Amino acid sequence: MLDQPIRVGLFVTCLVDLFRPSVGFAAVKLLEAAGCTVSVPLAQTCCGQPAYNSGDKSAAKAVARQVIAAFQERDYVVTPSGSCGGMIKLHYPELFADEPEMRRQAQLLADKTYELVSFLADVREVERVAARYDGVATYHDSCSGLRELGIKEAPRRLLASVAGLTLKEMARPEMCCGFGGAFCVKYPEISDKMVTDKTADIATTGADTLLAGDLGCLLNMAGKLARRGLPIRARHVAEVLADMTESAPPIGAPAAEA
Repeated sequence: MLDQPIRVGLFVTCLVDLFRPSVGFAAVKLLEAAGCTVSVPLAQTCCGQPAYNSGDKSAAKAVARQVIAAFQERDYVVTPSGSCGGMIKLHYPELFADEPEMRRQAQLLADKTYELVSFLADVREVERVAARYDGVATYHDSCSGLRELGIKEAPRRLLASVAGLTLKEMARPEMCCGFGGAFCVKYPEISDKMVTDKTADIATTGADTLLAGDLGCLLNMAGKLARRGLPIRARHVAEVLADMTESAPPIGAPAAEA
């Protein structure tokens, strides 16, 4: 692992901020253990992906400008979401294709932006974590993290170092869960069929825990697992890697289960 402390700006994401703050605290713990000094710029907002995916380029650009300004002074920008990471890293430069100076700034931000687990494993060269989780887990590869950022092996490598954890693969870990942001609202019947197939694949593994790196996917799958009466806990991978599963109940579970 590199020894020189580096300044990391944590892009928290809307879903983590509003639904699962424990993921943000887990991210900070992991980054600090990897030798980083972590700050959370108060001026950060949504990454702009909802507006971008809906075709509202003007609104997406307005949001992107604020994010670019908020993170200028950091060495790296790290986010516990392949979806938001993909938006900043790939789509911000595209947004400003007709504005040379803003495109330059967007590209500078894109070049230093990483998804959390990928940053730990591939940039900071973390090989092991000091964590324990007694259970059998299966890992879902989110569409953005896998297809936009190429994240596949990094979470599995770090999860292999978690004491007590057994990882069992789904038949189709790369199959979309059907969330897709606005997709599940625009095409609810298709989305429901996709998450039904996904939860069946999860259940077939025999795992008691579902892990993933995107909270949107986890909320979608956790909801379907609960409605189907399947006793499978859902957690963000950061919570397990940071050994912080005792501080919050599984995703979608009542607070009494904490």
